[in-house]
Amino acid sequence: IFSYYSLQFLINEGALVSASSDDTLHLWNLRQKRPAILHSLKFNRERITYCHLPFQSKWLYVGTERGNTHIVNIESFILSGYVIMWNKAIELSTKTHPGPVVHLSDSPRDEGKLLIGYENGTVVLWDLRSKRADLRVYYDEAIHSVDWHHEGKQFMCSHSDGSLTLWNLKSPSRPFQITIPHGKIQRDGKKPESCKPILKVEYKTCKSSEPFIIFSGGLSYDKACRRPSLTIMHGKAITVLEMDHPIVDFLTLCETPYPNEFQEPYAVVVLLEKDLIVVDLTQSNFPIFENPYPIDIHESPVTCTEYFADCPPDLIPVLYSVGAKHKKQGYSNKEWPIITLQMLYKLKTSKVFEKQKLGEGKPTAEIVEEDPFAIQMMYWCPESRIFCVAGVSAYVVVYRFSKHEVNTEIVSLEVRLQYDIEDIITPEPEIIPPFPDGSSQLPSLKSLSGSTNTVACEGMMKDSIPCLSVKTRPVRMPPGYQPELVIQLVWVDGEPPQQITSLAVNSAYGLVAFGNCNGLAVVDFMQKTVLLSMGTIDLYGSSDPYQRQPRSPRKNKQFTTEDGMLFSLVPFSFLIINNCLSPFSVVSVKGSRKLSLPTDLKTDLENRENTFSRSRSSSVSSIDKESKEAITALYFMETFSRKNDSAVSPCLWVGTGLGMVLIISLNLPATEELRQTEPVMVSPSGTVLTLKGAVLTFSCLDCMGALIHSPYEVWRDPNSIDDSEKTRKRKLVMYSPSSSQDMGDHQFAVICSEKQAKVFSLPSQTCLYVHNITETSFLLRADVVTLCNSICLACFCANGHIMTMSLPSLRPMLDVNYLPVTDMRIARTFCFTNEGQALYLSSPTEIQRLTYSQEMCDNLQDMLGDLFTAVETPEAQNRGFLKGLFGGSGQTFDREELFGEASAGKASRSLAQHIPGSGGIEGMKGAAGGVIGDLARARLALDERGQRLGELDEKTATMMASAEAFSKHAHELMLKYKDKKWYQF
Repeated sequence: IFSYYSLQFLINEGALVSASSDDTLHLWNLRQKRPAILHSLKFNRERITYCHLPFQSKWLYVGTERGNTHIVNIESFILSGYVIMWNKAIELSTKTHPGPVVHLSDSPRDEGKLLIGYENGTVVLWDLRSKRADLRVYYDEAIHSVDWHHEGKQFMCSHSDGSLTLWNLKSPSRPFQITIPHGKIQRDGKKPESCKPILKVEYKTCKSSEPFIIFSGGLSYDKACRRPSLTIMHGKAITVLEMDHPIVDFLTLCETPYPNEFQEPYAVVVLLEKDLIVVDLTQSNFPIFENPYPIDIHESPVTCTEYFADCPPDLIPVLYSVGAKHKKQGYSNKEWPIITLQMLYKLKTSKVFEKQKLGEGKPTAEIVEEDPFAIQMMYWCPESRIFCVAGVSAYVVVYRFSKHEVNTEIVSLEVRLQYDIEDIITPEPEIIPPFPDGSSQLPSLKSLSGSTNTVACEGMMKDSIPCLSVKTRPVRMPPGYQPELVIQLVWVDGEPPQQITSLAVNSAYGLVAFGNCNGLAVVDFMQKTVLLSMGTIDLYGSSDPYQRQPRSPRKNKQFTTEDGMLFSLVPFSFLIINNCLSPFSVVSVKGSRKLSLPTDLKTDLENRENTFSRSRSSSVSSIDKESKEAITALYFMETFSRKNDSAVSPCLWVGTGLGMVLIISLNLPATEELRQTEPVMVSPSGTVLTLKGAVLTFSCLDCMGALIHSPYEVWRDPNSIDDSEKTRKRKLVMYSPSSSQDMGDHQFAVICSEKQAKVFSLPSQTCLYVHNITETSFLLRADVVTLCNSICLACFCANGHIMTMSLPSLRPMLDVNYLPVTDMRIARTFCFTNEGQALYLSSPTEIQRLTYSQEMCDNLQDMLGDLFTAVETPEAQNRGFLKGLFGGSGQTFDREELFGEASAGKASRSLAQHIPGSGGIEGMKGAAGGVIGDLARARLALDERGQRLGELDEKTATMMASAEAFSKHAHELMLKYKDKKWYQF
């Protein structure tokens, strides 16, 4: 794999030239939806160090490590016979090699003059016509970059000692000006001290103000700890912008593409190693353009993913108007939803909580990579714009979307969830099962690194204390997603809160539900109250399928290691978090060792499959192995909560790690006015359904087999300045049955676990269909999705198979061995969405998107976004007669005549090898992808042609009018001076 270190766009032509580290030039075609390489040119004897492509030119200048300059024809991608050898560019009396070429650019005054910069400090202005050097300048410091003044009379160089030199073509013997911007001035009048190298400088002029001098690097050596910086010099003002990551490159955006005009810079784009920022030059304090989403999604580890491919159409303009600040052009691409969600989730959870010092007041729930704010799961309602995240510190944050900035106080609620392990007894004697590796020995300390939860036995016992402190002061929130409510689980009798394993939100009900291995909590985020906080066993009530009996507390088995670490095996429990098993808990009594509960996703999949048959079962014998029953799935829906119900009502479906399904009844106030004041009643219905394995997902179908969507609230801006928007009542969208069905008809409840899928008829609760998906493995992800105007169940198995089943019949439709899950990253991030699509993180820096729908495959070419959009090139300014006479020619010259084969000959075949690319063929194949694509392209071509003809007509009419006016004025002038003598003028 080779990296690209130079990119040269063919401006407004839909092509790109790249130079890679293996000394190969590639010509890319960007006019097709899939970029492809049209030509390649591999240099064999010289290494490429610099490339320059003049504006509106087809000849590319290439500088090499040997100091030579070659010229490449972009159209044919072959070398010209015209070569500028280093020994001809420098003076004959100079015996030392000038070093590699570090800069190439043509003069703004005359395109026939090429400025060549060498590493040792030599700069040569080469006359391309006469093939000789017009002038040479020398400096005793190495050169890193060069940039012209737009008039072409001066140029600026940046050097390795942190200095900037300004040279005048009329006096090339010495620099016109030498400055070290960040160097300390010596008292004795000596040269300022040297600084770090200035790696790149850009010299941009303005018509109505001082020029901008922008450079990277150049800081003083005595400030070794300072971060990478970009310096902006405007007049006498010097502004230093410190960056979070090293600077790779920067580019100044200007109003004109022509190098011989006032540039009028308005922004600077800075490419960092892990980010991309844009600096606004139009304001005196040079603010940063706010990024709508992080450029590098891997600036922190990705912990969960969700994919929404069919967002509401009105969502995109709303989010874009907020996220695309300073942008003038919108988009209408079908692929916008995934981009929109990247913009959407620029959430910094740390803004909600107070920062904590490591080791001081730190929560005992130790977090992976010391990040107490890491997001573990998320839930989004696209229609209402309500967004919920659950973090590893056992907290839930509810966000609402607003287009207005607001200062708000964040409401905090604390929830106490307790699971009394010591107060229950299982039908069979306690059995301590083996660890995932099949042994009964304790794990080594090394295996505990990367675990998440810790418990400290030092100090007083903690109780009713949350892990994080919510900010109590008003917090300024920019437009976008703003936190409204924080819900935190608290310590219980010296035990830290367990991580949240399931999360669901319903905007119509105004409720958020979440669960862990201890129980279930339901919170009203409209009235900011806790409605239910109940242990899993208590949810069963009299419907508990297991006859648990209370008994006296038992002591934990303890073990001591050689270094004094005390290990305690708590009554054995498999904690199910993100479908992973956590079979042990370790307690530290002394020292700085941390007590860990390894609930992260680093558990080996093969070990998990080996222990699955022993740990995942809904039989009575599994209770002795899993005394804690985690809540693994939650779903709000309008359905029948009990047998023989005559009407549907709001319900919460709850799935557990033992394959149990519970239905919670929700009694909401009758009117919206009462909803703001009257409490919501939440109570278990007593309904219990069973499956094999931990429950993964729910869904509900009507009697015709159509998907029943959960009710939702239509979004309204809570901070709108419009009074009518503020007073507008909540608008709820509820599912209404089709005209052919009565309210007393049945529904289908679809439930999928790690082992099997079942379809129940409601309200009778009869199991109509059952399908045992896998016996030797288990499912990592299951989703009910729409596909080709039908509903199906999509599953991803730990053995790498992707399977789909029809609904409600559960008839197998697809079973493909896609890939073996050898990396837990895939298991953690794999997710399905509608229309036969799915995605996962294939590596720490790549998202792999796939489809299992033939219709989607057939339409992929037409669905891809365009990489190139042609815009009208601005006309060059009229230089005027006097400026053209005294300011240089400023005109182009015939490069074809100079560099073509007829005059320059052919280059040596051994110097570079031309490699034809397959991009043209692929482009033709892609272009022939369908009749719709052909018609669209033909229509686009006609539109472009018509537009160009229209522009040509307008320009012709303008020229005719100008010529007529000139003729009229000339005739009037002739008549005025017709009879006058020369001495009368």
